[in-house]
Amino acid sequence: MTACDQQSSASAPEKNELSDVTLRVAQTGWSSIEEELKAAGLDNTPYKIDYSVFQGGNLQLEAMAGGHIDFSLSSEIPPIFANLSEGNGNFKVVAVQEGNTLNQEVVVPKNSSIKTVADLKGKRVAYVKNTTAHYFLLKLLKEAGLEWKDIKPVELSTSDGLTALLGGNVDAFASYGVSIISAHEKGAKTIASGKDILSGNFLITVPPKLLEDKNKKAALVDLLDRLQKAHKWTRENPEQWAKVVATNTHQPVSQALTTLKEGEEQRPSIITPITTQQIKSEQDVADTFYSESLLKEKIDVKKFWIKVLNSDLEKIVSK
Repeated sequence: MTACDQQSSASAPEKNELSDVTLRVAQTGWSSIEEELKAAGLDNTPYKIDYSVFQGGNLQLEAMAGGHIDFSLSSEIPPIFANLSEGNGNFKVVAVQEGNTLNQEVVVPKNSSIKTVADLKGKRVAYVKNTTAHYFLLKLLKEAGLEWKDIKPVELSTSDGLTALLGGNVDAFASYGVSIISAHEKGAKTIASGKDILSGNFLITVPPKLLEDKNKKAALVDLLDRLQKAHKWTRENPEQWAKVVATNTHQPVSQALTTLKEGEEQRPSIITPITTQQIKSEQDVADTFYSESLLKEKIDVKKFWIKVLNSDLEKIVSK
């Protein structure tokens, strides 16, 4: 039996044993996990949660490599590059959250003459390195008959990329989430979307040492169970959740509600056990980066996936 297939036989600790546990949970863009648990009435955890917010999953995994967080939720792309860092990034993929791929776009200023991806040839295009934006920009360029070298790529964070776009320092911006919402609020136009390119598999990663701690592992399973229930609550209470999202992302409630409904229709937010197909999906992404010489070495992604929580996740899914 491989490490990827091992299941823990340790008995689950009592809830009072979790009172000394603290999980350091990372979020992207805004306090989405914290606010969702609170809105759903599921924030009364028997352990402590120390929340933090990052601009992208790539930065979350940098923090995990440094021993600063215990829980990351990112797209398939950041773990591929994080694996190349010292200590192979100090992470394992333990679960997947399926979700929508909306607000993953290439945008241009409102008065731009750029209408299509083909028009990006020779242009300054900001993107967020080692994220979904990096990947879908690469794929969109290929679909338009262009190569990475045909544009002038500018590596920026989500916030700096938005500032550069609005300030006229770049011609286009490939990004996601709150930065795209903010760009539209400032009049930016979408010329292409990554929604049909991306898998919608968002990987839940933790440090390997966490899985060796019975109490922390139990707290992690409990958190995943609460997140599954919270996602169900948002589907059943879209108007209430849209108000929370709108307040935190500075957009009209109507827009947040529309995005929520369209997102759930495209791909409902569900936490799942690890499957062979999910691993293959990330392998395809890694192979694409390698074929374009954007990875310095070929990567076998399955080495950082581990099914140690699958039996617990199957119980969560069956509820």
